[in-house]
Amino acid sequence: MKSNLLKKHAKSFYWASFFLSSNTLDKCSSLYNFCRTLDDIVDDDNNLEVKKEIFSKFKKDFENKNLNNQIIKDMWSVIDNENISKQIIIDLFDGVETDLKEKVVINSKKDLLVYSYRVAGTVGLMMSKILKVKNKEALKGAIDLGIAMQLTNIARDIIEDSEIKRVYIPKTWYKLRCSHIKNMTKEKQEILKIATYKIIILSEKFYKSSLLGMGYLPLRSRFAILLASQIYREIGVKIIKKNYSNLYKRESISMFGKIICLIKPQ
Repeated sequence: MKSNLLKKHAKSFYWASFFLSSNTLDKCSSLYNFCRTLDDIVDDDNNLEVKKEIFSKFKKDFENKNLNNQIIKDMWSVIDNENISKQIIIDLFDGVETDLKEKVVINSKKDLLVYSYRVAGTVGLMMSKILKVKNKEALKGAIDLGIAMQLTNIARDIIEDSEIKRVYIPKTWYKLRCSHIKNMTKEKQEILKIATYKIIILSEKFYKSSLLGMGYLPLRSRFAILLASQIYREIGVKIIKKNYSNLYKRESISMFGKIICLIKPQ
């Protein structure tokens, strides 16, 4: 089933997806499988040149509509049926390609937000198309939610990313380079705590602004997206409450925590 990858890798959204219709979930799964394939190419253990070749081939296959690839075929079906601009997909490719470097360095807050839009805001925009949203405020909210979730990812995975030479914290925020937690001094630890805090506070602005467009979503879809948003947002809250636990382990939300999010006022 298309939703298998969604269930395995996107547990927060998969849990919320039970509130979507089967047709909508099927399209969301096609979108997720496409995005997951891109991520897997970049995150694979292959050397950089091999990953670049695989990425380039996948991009060309997409652009040439190679329907022998089921992932691409399903994605083009969504694009055509929902009238999604090809430019949005190109922006997604550009964002993911940012990670195909020996070292990933973000220079400024603006660069961080551009990157977050490309790898996640685009996905929010495509999701809104699947949900039949046309209102401009709702579309902006979808982009903002994607950016917010990406910032949560960055905060959660600061150490994990730094170990593979990916540093998404803007250089203007810190003077620290890639470090392993086992070799971390108290000074470095404090810098990372401050950086984490800044990223989570920035994500909060985007979570809040995304709420402005939620009212334009169909009721059933609105509940699912609100729930997914609340569950993901809770990861940042949990990191700070647990004294920046992201420096020691990858935080997630338990089933009980998801139930709390379900009944928690928005």
